[in-house]
Amino acid sequence: MDVIGVIPARYSSTRFQAKVLADIMGKPMLQHVWERAKQSRMLDDLIIACDNEIILKAACEFGAKAVMTSKEHTCGTDRISEVVNPLDVKIIINIQADEPLVHSMMIDSVARALLEDKMINMATLMKKIEDVSELLDPNVVKVVVDKNNFALYFSRAPIPYLAPNAEIDQVTYYKHIGLYGYTKDFLFTYKNLPVSNLEKTEKLEQLRVLAEGFKIKVIQTQFDTIGVDTPEDLERVLWQLKKGLTNASG
Repeated sequence: MDVIGVIPARYSSTRFQAKVLADIMGKPMLQHVWERAKQSRMLDDLIIACDNEIILKAACEFGAKAVMTSKEHTCGTDRISEVVNPLDVKIIINIQADEPLVHSMMIDSVARALLEDKMINMATLMKKIEDVSELLDPNVVKVVVDKNNFALYFSRAPIPYLAPNAEIDQVTYYKHIGLYGYTKDFLFTYKNLPVSNLEKTEKLEQLRVLAEGFKIKVIQTQFDTIGVDTPEDLERVLWQLKKGLTNASG
């Protein structure tokens, strides 16, 4: 296989218990993610990596291919590694189970970048920030890139800093969207990288990659997502979906 998608689905959550099974318009959130990912033209397979029998049962009920992984894993990367270890595959796409608005073209663009350029080991997404409130929100991760669109840094703070007398209309700010792709070899390299001080400071796992001197390709997308961490986030997703249905019918 060339490309597979894996959706790591965790039952426990400190802020929103069992959020991946939260109801959105009659379907669990996880099903929305899976259905959207299934529309990808690049995925040869799509697997939900579960840590709980309740999630496994729900995934099987809506027709997904799902497997149980160790409950000892502390992050989605470890869960994905367990799933793909025995598989003959080139590229793995890590699809977040709490982003029900993910678009299949986001998946395809990351997969295509890794397949077309053998020098790229890891890729992710960014979107232009158009709402100033996102720029100031620490839950919205910002990214700056070099001239070849490789990440220079990720931060919860607004970056780049706008110096006094600098012209804001000459600066473009980008938010990071946490959909990742890796070559299989690099996934296991990434999994074993030490936690960096930058990661500890920002609470951003991808910073260990930059701290160790590896590169992350960042692809610009026009599509946006909403990561669900709280019931309030879920309401925002519901509003977006209803607005989409209204616009489609109108």
